[in-house]
Amino acid sequence: MHIANPIYDVVFKFMIEDNRVAKAFLSAIIGEEVLELDFASQEHTVRVQQPQKDAGRDESTEGSGINLTVCRFDFSARIATSEGVCKTVLIELQKAKLASDIMRFRRYVGQHYQNPDNSYGEGDSRKARQIYCIFLLGYDIGFPGSVVISVDPMIKDVTTGKALSGPNEFTDSLHHRSWIVQTEQLKRHRRTDLEKLLSIFDQDNRTRNHHILNVDEDDFPDKYRPIIRRLRMASESEDMQIEMEMEDDYLKELQDNERTIAELGKALAEQGKALKEKDNALAEQEKTIMEQGKAIEELKKQLAALRK
Repeated sequence: MHIANPIYDVVFKFMIEDNRVAKAFLSAIIGEEVLELDFASQEHTVRVQQPQKDAGRDESTEGSGINLTVCRFDFSARIATSEGVCKTVLIELQKAKLASDIMRFRRYVGQHYQNPDNSYGEGDSRKARQIYCIFLLGYDIGFPGSVVISVDPMIKDVTTGKALSGPNEFTDSLHHRSWIVQTEQLKRHRRTDLEKLLSIFDQDNRTRNHHILNVDEDDFPDKYRPIIRRLRMASESEDMQIEMEMEDDYLKELQDNERTIAELGKALAEQGKALKEKDNALAEQEKTIMEQGKAIEELKKQLAALRK
């Protein structure tokens, strides 16, 4: 079966906009059942100029560019925890292809902590929602062999070292849980239902057209079939194909810019090294000249003594 490649932001956005699909996807990652989900997408749009090679397309788009939408997703979710407790949390899902996005991640999480709307209840009894953060990364962060990494702050007594269990309003309000997906690690693993689901990001399944993946629907648990069907629907959209091509162009430009910056940084470092070596050489020359001057002065003293 052919499905659209969700490594593309435009495809992933189309996939996650379906409420049923979003609940199944998020439940799989956090390991808790999402019972209700309110979706609010925070979008940033950049305009990418239509390439000349696409001149044969609809003239209405020629030279005007296309809006490429890169999204982060915020959800207000009512979940059932493993302890059987129902609670409302804020789930922030961010997706990145480039390692330079880490400062953006920090900024977005900070904005959620500051936002008074991320609370529930009435009047003086309003309480802060706990924040769940999910990061879908197209690069590795240094944990080989791990597809999904859970970061869950441990609460413990410092004196005894004993872990303190159970939900706690104070700690939940001030600390967030995180799940990090290293999609590059998917090539070797299909050990769990979650890893089978996340294989939709495995780029080894690409066809000659990198916008399309070839998967077997039978490889996915029944509960995830709606996700696969949603991606198949995206693969049949001509508009989606056009937007994926524009995303390719935009990403290439970003990568070229990063490469140029890296090369400039390397050149500056080499220049700095050369200048430092030059300064060291000049310092050595000055030292030699000073020593020679001292030697000459000593010889003059010796000659003066001989003349007496």
